[in-house]
Amino acid sequence: MKKRRKPRRLFVRFLLVLVAVVILVPIIVTALYSFFSPQEIREFMATRGSYDDTAWMDARLSPKMFSLDQYWQILVVDTSVLQMFAMSVFYTVAILLGQAVFVPMMAYALSRYRFRFRGAVFAAILLLMLLPYQVTMVPNVLTLRRLGLLNTIWAVILPMWFAPFYIFLLRQFMASLPDELFEAAQMDGAGMVRCYFHVALPVCRPAIGAALALSFADCWNLVEQPMTYLSARTELQPLSVMFNQLVSESSGVEFAGAVLYMLPALFVYLYFLEDILSGIQLTELK
Repeated sequence: MKKRRKPRRLFVRFLLVLVAVVILVPIIVTALYSFFSPQEIREFMATRGSYDDTAWMDARLSPKMFSLDQYWQILVVDTSVLQMFAMSVFYTVAILLGQAVFVPMMAYALSRYRFRFRGAVFAAILLLMLLPYQVTMVPNVLTLRRLGLLNTIWAVILPMWFAPFYIFLLRQFMASLPDELFEAAQMDGAGMVRCYFHVALPVCRPAIGAALALSFADCWNLVEQPMTYLSARTELQPLSVMFNQLVSESSGVEFAGAVLYMLPALFVYLYFLEDILSGIQLTELK
């Protein structure tokens, strides 16, 4: 049996390594091209569309001269990319802080409280989770306009505080917690509020960490919401929206901008890696 399993394991490892290489190659190439000079990048990008469809575009794996000029341009000379990056950070932090407050509270209420129309509220959350953004876009625009929030930063932040998917995710996790945990806390004199802070939140930490990491990717890559809600205030749009403009006409700094855009997501993923894996495993066990 061991002899039969060994070739299978080698084959599975080979497939995993192959998939990892395919995923990492664009990231490595982007990081490598960020050390090309802006002039060399403009010359290279100008060759797009000038080749036969059946021919491969020449790939340059090393610059003519190692240069940090792309980073100097976006960090010191022209700070427009840095300003958009700061807006992305602002939106992401504001949304995650709001979700950290409201999402676990709503999940706790739906999982532990018994109140009228609880099933209807949960069904509405499931429906919102399944509906694509394009379906809810017009009602959202009309509501934000009536509230006077359209073309303000709150138009992007407030709707994201009540993310249906993460409410559903944490609600399912909390609903699977044994009642004995809360009964023991209540016997010691803890009310529902203390049970929430001292029992539910500590036990659900891996699931909350996984939800925050996944939500970070959603917030960091916002495109449709800022384009729709901030159409008259382009200076408030994040880097995820403006990034396409960097490559429509090559400015020579698009690869450094891409590296700057990727680094926060990479750091957040590495920081929450254990929570993501633990959350997935606990969800499977539940």
